[in-house]
Amino acid sequence: MTRTSGRPLIAVPARFSATASALRYAAEVSARALIEAVWRAGGEPVSIHPADPAEVDVAARFARFDGILLPGGGDLAPHLYGVTETHSSVYDVDDLQDAFDIATARHALEAGIPLLAICRGLQVVNVALGGSLRQDMGGPDREHRNLLHPVTIRPGTAVAQAAGTDKIEASCFHHQQVERLADGLTVAATAEDGTIEALELPGAWAWFTAVQWHPEDTAHEDPFQQGLFDALVRHAGSS
Repeated sequence: MTRTSGRPLIAVPARFSATASALRYAAEVSARALIEAVWRAGGEPVSIHPADPAEVDVAARFARFDGILLPGGGDLAPHLYGVTETHSSVYDVDDLQDAFDIATARHALEAGIPLLAICRGLQVVNVALGGSLRQDMGGPDREHRNLLHPVTIRPGTAVAQAAGTDKIEASCFHHQQVERLADGLTVAATAEDGTIEALELPGAWAWFTAVQWHPEDTAHEDPFQQGLFDALVRHAGSS
């Protein structure tokens, strides 16, 4: 694959889905809003199959890409961050998806590939670097599901520069949160209840930010959210 369109190639690891309305069988999918946000930013979004990193060369698979977008999805298996018991709220765990996403996050950061991680993607990065998650935030009265709420962004961070502001309304859909922050990561944004909403890695070899919310939900009408995708594609195009 070459950049024949002039658009930077952005790899988007697909998500396994048991059903899809237009297909007769299980599917590998990417959220349309996510793909459209990358396209609006000037990127060429390309779905990539989550193959077992123990059997394929992850570095070789990503060699053709200019940037990576690690999207949302189901929960990570708790054993990956040292927890032996699984909370009843944990859902859609897939060992292959976990292995591939973790390998993808590590490779992007080690190889200096521009990376935007969203929701589950943020949690993947934290776990990949040695952090842990709180398996459940405390039920419906405390979780951030189907919620639009204010987020405060730390000035001077990559996410602040991309969004162009230090206060946004974020569309969230998650019931887990960062518990122990991985070594090297720093908090770039928080919700009013203290939930970590963005992470960065000072000294990273390439542009990187991770957000706990879903910027694609409102990016079509909110330039602050679209700015995250614009930044990813811009840095991918210059890498």
